Amino acid sequence: MSSNTGSNLPGSQEPSVPMAASPLTRAVLEIDEYASTLGWDQPARLFALVDTARLRSQEPGLAAQLGLDDEASASASYTPIEQEELPKGTALDKFLGTIAWPDAVVGCALTVERLMLPPSAETSVPHGLKEKQLAAWVAKHPDRQEVRMTVAVLRDGARESAIRLREKDSPTEVLTGADLVPGLAEALAATFED
Repeated sequence: MSSNTGSNLPGSQEPSVPMAASPLTRAVLEIDEYASTLGWDQPARLFALVDTARLRSQEPGLAAQLGLDDEASASASYTPIEQEELPKGTALDKFLGTIAWPDAVVGCALTVERLMLPPSAETSVPHGLKEKQLAAWVAKHPDRQEVRMTVAVLRDGARESAIRLREKDSPTEVLTGADLVPGLAEALAATFED
């Protein structure tokens, strides 16, 4: 457990999250690292993001239980709190449309595994395929890549993402950026709309 990122994620070790990264980037990388400890072929996982300093002042018992009771853990950071497992058989976009967050939640994050194709394969995608047909076509494509995407958004509109390829499963091989998975970021941002 890291005192500088406010981790409450079970089994997390001292993360390799850069201290210079923004608080949102650190939270995304912390969630990515946690997901990596669980291995691949995992279901999607949803996290609430709470302001660590606010959590310490308003819920000191919970903060202590999560290992957030020192000053270093509260300096400009977000504490990810894993939510209950997503319902099986429910489409992710439909599920996200049912979420309403309490005011104490300043952001949310989702980690999900998907198959992706490189941009060079876009021209070979057959037209007119339904969603399940397209997924089956991608799954058989020789250039497909298995990826784990972690996307986070804040109420104020800030976004961050991390992408990890299964074939390069290493903390030093994680790509980060605000606009890597714009569709998923939009869906998460919509959970904060009234």
